[in-house]
Amino acid sequence: MQDIDILRYPIGKFAPAQTYTFEQTEADIQQIAHLPKKLTDLVGKWGDDRLDTPYRPDGWTVRMLVHHIVDSHINAYVRTKLALTEDNPTIKPYKEAEWAKLPDSLLTIAPSLVILSNLHLRWATILESLAETDLQRTYHHPENGRDFSLNQVIAMYAWHGEHHYQHIYQLAARNNWLEHVV
Repeated sequence: MQDIDILRYPIGKFAPAQTYTFEQTEADIQQIAHLPKKLTDLVGKWGDDRLDTPYRPDGWTVRMLVHHIVDSHINAYVRTKLALTEDNPTIKPYKEAEWAKLPDSLLTIAPSLVILSNLHLRWATILESLAETDLQRTYHHPENGRDFSLNQVIAMYAWHGEHHYQHIYQLAARNNWLEHVV
């Protein structure tokens, strides 16, 4: 992988599995459940100088990444609930790059960290209650023209959270900002 690819995909691109074990899905759910604390521990005390630093050349700032994670995971939470309450619903895609240009992406990150914490509490509560048969429920993504099972969605969002966490963590490591991270 070239340097820019490592900066863009610090843990590699998401690669869906052919099958998902219940144990792997449980581990992915725990990763989702713990992301808010992990992210808050990393960036919660950062000032504007760090938050307004791009994680890579031509990349989003840390502030924008934090707000993006919340936007993305709100959509995933709603899609999860739709898949659990409807038969293969068609979800509504959104333009994440356009969302990142809206004025709320310039706010302090505190509201997004609070939203993420409470959102993941609710989302993980639902996910932890699912039986193996529930994990086979699907939604249809019209842009991709395919169905996604909840176990794949869970794996994808466990990856998504870690992917962006690593963007920020590796930026912090490159800049010697890790003094308070456990």
